[in-house]
Amino acid sequence: MSKVSMTVNGKAVSGDVKGNTLLVEFLREDLRLTGTHVGCDTSQCGACTIHVNGKSAKACTMFAAEADGADITTVEGMANADGSLSVIQQAFQDHHGLQCGFCTPGMVMTAAALLKENPKPTEAEVRHYLEGNICRCTGYHNIVKAIMAASGQDVSAIAAE
Repeated sequence: MSKVSMTVNGKAVSGDVKGNTLLVEFLREDLRLTGTHVGCDTSQCGACTIHVNGKSAKACTMFAAEADGADITTVEGMANADGSLSVIQQAFQDHHGLQCGFCTPGMVMTAAALLKENPKPTEAEVRHYLEGNICRCTGYHNIVKAIMAASGQDVSAIAAE
């Protein structure tokens, strides 16, 4: 066992972990932040996407010990200070960018990383950026629309596919 300390969603946290404890396990089981989902355990689906020191990372392929000292943001940390939905979360709700919701936390975190890098992405750029995230329910159309709406773009002309 080793002690890890990090900042998660603005709060200092610490805990004892085994060397093989994945970051997603530490977040979900030790910290009870269950918004980060475990889908594939192989970095293929993107459901476990979080931000580590401001960059997107898949928590299912990172050991908790690797995050020692890091600044972590999970989907729970995306809400506004008053608890209301962030612009991205609200856009997902407004534009029906979810169905079962399993992929949604990873999609929201990926969208936030994209919009930080590229505040006004094209539809093609959004689709390319989402390649590491799998949604089994939708055709991605409303997810793309939600991300573009969150960027402040007019999405009224985007038709359903």
